[in-house]
Amino acid sequence: MTRKLNLDSFIPYRLSVASNAVSSAIADSYRKRFGLKIPEWRIIAILAEHAALTPQTLGEATRMDKITVSRAAAALLERGLVVAADNPADRRSHFLSLTRAGQQLYDEICPHALALEAEMLRAFAPNELEVLDSFLRRLEQATENILKVLVSR
Repeated sequence: MTRKLNLDSFIPYRLSVASNAVSSAIADSYRKRFGLKIPEWRIIAILAEHAALTPQTLGEATRMDKITVSRAAAALLERGLVVAADNPADRRSHFLSLTRAGQQLYDEICPHALALEAEMLRAFAPNELEVLDSFLRRLEQATENILKVLVSR
């Protein structure tokens, strides 16, 4: 007999629900306080860590699709938070990097982001957070492996 799917115990579903809940809380906070949508914040955060990246690389780093990256980047360009520069290695592409205003906004958001994270995780003991981190890394790696197999088919 085949096991029946029960969403309350189906880990991919529960992860999705938890992720949506976290994203919604953060999105509401960032939208109200900084006028940013989550994809825009993700691009700012990645660029703050890596300087200049192509939209394709940003999509890979954030797991966002091309259209989401394009829209978020356009909004950030319009607000003067990022700047685009030619990519000499690929004329069809360009590099995005933070402007001074983008870096200042990142610096302003960071304490807020860390405070939100601390609030979300305060119910966990330090050793539980280490285990959670380990589990998430292993789950991400397992998912990457599955994606590689699916792409190769």
